[in-house]
Amino acid sequence: MTLRENLISVGDEVYGTKYNEHCMEIYKLYVASAESISDRREKANTFFLALNTATVGFIELFADERAQLAMIVPLAGISLCVIWSRLMKSYRGMNTGKFKVIHEMEKRLPLAAFDAEWEALGQGRDPKIYAPFTKIEALVPWVFAALYVALLVMGLIAQPNAN
Repeated sequence: MTLRENLISVGDEVYGTKYNEHCMEIYKLYVASAESISDRREKANTFFLALNTATVGFIELFADERAQLAMIVPLAGISLCVIWSRLMKSYRGMNTGKFKVIHEMEKRLPLAAFDAEWEALGQGRDPKIYAPFTKIEALVPWVFAALYVALLVMGLIAQPNAN
């Protein structure tokens, strides 16, 4: 089945007189749910950014006192970054699906604002016009992961010199 066939479960001739009104209400709710996913993604980013910042601080605070922490904590940090990256990919996928459905819904509405906006932004293909936030935010966990790898390597190099 196509997206359109999945979207329209019953036509206006079967549904009745409130069809258009109910379609508009469903559209509003669906757009709000897409915004809700973006809000959840933003909160997750804030959480992981704070957690990783605290972890790097923790490493630096205790690096000289406990050599094991200087190696274990960066490994935990790398794991957090992998989870964070995967979560961002999941949110990106959910929003991609929601906007495909929104674009399909707009084909039945008098105006197609999201579709027109996406066209105006070059569908995210030209970074001079628009660089999708999801592509930019996907780099942040890997920057932290690289920092953790560097801290881990530095801890391993410093380990033999600790004696």
